[in-house]
Amino acid sequence: MSMHPYDEGHTVAGWTGVAIATVGTSVMGVGVCTVSPTALVLGGVIDVLALLVTWALHLSGWGKPPGIRPRAQWSMRVRDPHAREGHPDCLGCRLAGRGRMASPPVTSTPLSVPPSTLTSDGTGMEVRGAALVGGQPGADVGRGAS
Repeated sequence: MSMHPYDEGHTVAGWTGVAIATVGTSVMGVGVCTVSPTALVLGGVIDVLALLVTWALHLSGWGKPPGIRPRAQWSMRVRDPHAREGHPDCLGCRLAGRGRMASPPVTSTPLSVPPSTLTSDGTGMEVRGAALVGGQPGADVGRGAS
């Protein structure tokens, strides 16, 4: 049982990723101090590896979904039972193709536009209103469409 009354989000995926990233960042720091491009590149590769390992652990159930988990799942020893389906608001799950919400089908409805009007202001100038004909892509739009 946790000593804390709230979910701090500690997970195997999180701690493993932080440990590997700390090593990678330390190697990059040594590369900066010694002006070694090789150490800089190696540190960067280790940091990318940390990202990939964390992502893989998250997808295998050792991470956590965004937000607060139920109290029974606060322990680091508990795997996430919903990792297979993916978490709805999780970028990592969406990148893996999991947790996507089905988007509603797009339906097109014809636009309803009043017919073209012809008015005169008494000066001999006529104003013709714009009309949309057909309501489909490529329809005539503009002055004088009929």
